[in-house]
Amino acid sequence: MNPSPRTWFALVLVVGTCLCPRQAFCQANNNHNGAAGTRYTVSLAGYQDHLLRVQLELAPGSSTRQVQLPVWNALYQVRDFSQYVNWVRAKSASGDALAVRKIDKTTWEIDGAGNGVLIDYEIAADQPGPYGAQINAEHAFFNLAEVLMYSSDTRTSNTRVTFVNVPPGWKFATAMAGSGETFEAANYDELVDSPVEAGTFQEADFSEGGGHYRIVVDAERSDYDLEKIVADVRRIVAAATSWMNDRPFESYLFLYHFPRGPGGGGMEHAYSTAIDLNAQTLRDNFRALDDVTAHEFFHLWNVKRIRPQSLEPIDYTKENYTRALWFSEGVTSTVEDIILLRAGLLDERRYLQRLGDQISELMQRPAHRTQSAEQSSLDAWLEKYVYYEQPERSISYYNKGELLGLILDLKVRDASHGEASLRDVFQWMNQNFARQKKFFADSAGVRMAAEAVCHEDLSNFFEKYVAGVEEISWDDYFKTVGLHVVHRAATLADSGFMATRNFDASPRVIRVRAGSEAEKAGLVAGDILLAINGVVAASDFERRLGELRPGDTLHLRVRHRSSEREIQWKIGSREEVEFELKDVDNVTAQQRARRAAWLKGESEPAGDSKR
Repeated sequence: MNPSPRTWFALVLVVGTCLCPRQAFCQANNNHNGAAGTRYTVSLAGYQDHLLRVQLELAPGSSTRQVQLPVWNALYQVRDFSQYVNWVRAKSASGDALAVRKIDKTTWEIDGAGNGVLIDYEIAADQPGPYGAQINAEHAFFNLAEVLMYSSDTRTSNTRVTFVNVPPGWKFATAMAGSGETFEAANYDELVDSPVEAGTFQEADFSEGGGHYRIVVDAERSDYDLEKIVADVRRIVAAATSWMNDRPFESYLFLYHFPRGPGGGGMEHAYSTAIDLNAQTLRDNFRALDDVTAHEFFHLWNVKRIRPQSLEPIDYTKENYTRALWFSEGVTSTVEDIILLRAGLLDERRYLQRLGDQISELMQRPAHRTQSAEQSSLDAWLEKYVYYEQPERSISYYNKGELLGLILDLKVRDASHGEASLRDVFQWMNQNFARQKKFFADSAGVRMAAEAVCHEDLSNFFEKYVAGVEEISWDDYFKTVGLHVVHRAATLADSGFMATRNFDASPRVIRVRAGSEAEKAGLVAGDILLAINGVVAASDFERRLGELRPGDTLHLRVRHRSSEREIQWKIGSREEVEFELKDVDNVTAQQRARRAAWLKGESEPAGDSKR
């Protein structure tokens, strides 16, 4: 998840293979050494009450079996999905009832399972968004790790899931192999890396560069233009695959939801992505959909295949710590903009403005002097806590990582006299890690790749800016493309409060400044923002607040505990230092050539890189 106002994402799950899902399943059936698979039957009969009835069939094995539900999935947050399990029962292969003992908050144990066991349980599913599992009268969307238990002794064997009691007229969309209402995966990890959408969705498909793409949309038909979505997605996938010179799939699925509520975010998977964007946001700022689509699509390389060793093997029972999210998430944001520039969906003026905004965001957080990019990555599990979001406590690995990706690109270009770039870093990592089915050693692995393509020792760069908290010498990097960073005092609107948003929830007020008009109006820390000037407070709430000017009236609908109220006040002002990128005086031909290549995400043509 990205707390910046521009994009909202999350990181999760393991990639087991670069084969297409059906190829992987067939290979697993051939290579699992006779181990029996795991079979799930999921009943949707309780859809009106948001309830699922799941049957898990385990083949003969140990007489005592344990099954568990992951404690986390789709977000770096322990969410304890077992809180939604109403009951668990078990029967032997002969139909006899077996005792079920709960071992801990997420694990159940069954004796007498040697000849096979059928485990039956009921679980509630009403968490909307790309990070959740939800079923209701309109549709169902499942991140399957949040509803399907597993047995550790069969986690690596093939799996099959069948949906029954499906509401009339519903159809299914998933990247898994299968058809109708039954789908297959090579193992549990692949199964839960394949979200499932069910309902009466609209869809379209197209082919591009040898790949097949399917777009599925669950939303009010009047809230989106499917032809426009298809047109932009086609440009994005063409730009991304050409930049990587790679397409490690035959088909890819985009799942879109456009709720009229506070939704927003994107979740990457190996062969698909699930994306939510508030319907009003989509109407007001269609480019927000391009942003999240480009980001999530590039994750099929960076995260799902170019993957840090610290995330392997995935542990569903506790936190998986990594120092590499600055690269896996943040530098994905760097490439997101490169993709949009190459696709013609972002121009130079807007790109430079966005970079200035990112620099301002980092520099305005005092914690940039105390928390490194690696530390921010390691602390990702604290993001669900309100205090952690305070600007004095933390920075964003998305924000700092995006800027690190940017200056690493410029550093590699300068060290190689324009012959290499961030593109070469990623292609090297794809060739030497992903395609070799190897994982990279966090920041050391990124440094290895960068040094391999630019042939220069980058230890000082990584020590100062990735592991350390030294101030970045912006102009030393930007001068190579004829730019410098300008500081200017700006008078900005001051709402008198700070708020943060946790994945699919409405924003929560975390601080109200003493003596402010917000405090006088009755706003208090802990209030939930429901609407801002009549518009649902969704994932773009910071952008909407940022559009206000001193003297404007801010009207909020807020909830505190169980009561809602309307409050309003006049926006004040504050002085702030902002950062923007401007041309240096007398830009040289060499600087212009390097900038042109930089904006395309490419190396410089031969003859243009001489000093």
